Amino acid sequence: MSRVIFMCGPSGSGKSTYAKQLEDQGMVRLSFDVIMWERGVSTVPLPQDVRDEIEAELRTRLLELIRDGRDVVLDFSFWSRQMRADYRQLLGPTGVVPETIYMATDRATVLERVRARRGNHADDFELTDEVAARYFDHFEPPTPDEGPLRVVRHPQPADAESWRDKE
Repeated sequence: MSRVIFMCGPSGSGKSTYAKQLEDQGMVRLSFDVIMWERGVSTVPLPQDVRDEIEAELRTRLLELIRDGRDVVLDFSFWSRQMRADYRQLLGPTGVVPETIYMATDRATVLERVRARRGNHADDFELTDEVAARYFDHFEPPTPDEGPLRVVRHPQPADAESWRDKE
């Protein structure tokens, strides 16, 4: 049976970096940002109709990959409990129980990382300080009652190259 991981955290928390590590280990990475980049979209937040279109494409691709027995990492924000529940419901008929990896990165580090972005690639979208702060402040952290959860705590910024997993 396929394995599906929800990468969960606000912009700048380290989701894509972690998801790319999983991709290097053989998982297929699906990302809103990659689709946006491929379509030439460079501003966020997305208009709702564009967001809905991209999400429909990603949902279809996810189900195709599961049918093919592939392991998938969803490099989304999964910013709300409702979004995570919606994707669990989508996966229900497949029998796949998704795992959530929550990037628990502090606000100052997240905002610093977002400020350093230059828009040079799909995982480097620029956000204003206001938008980045709003994304962080409205993020709903996952809880163990939502299903399998791994919390990855970011080390202090001086040690930005290392990651520690905490189950």
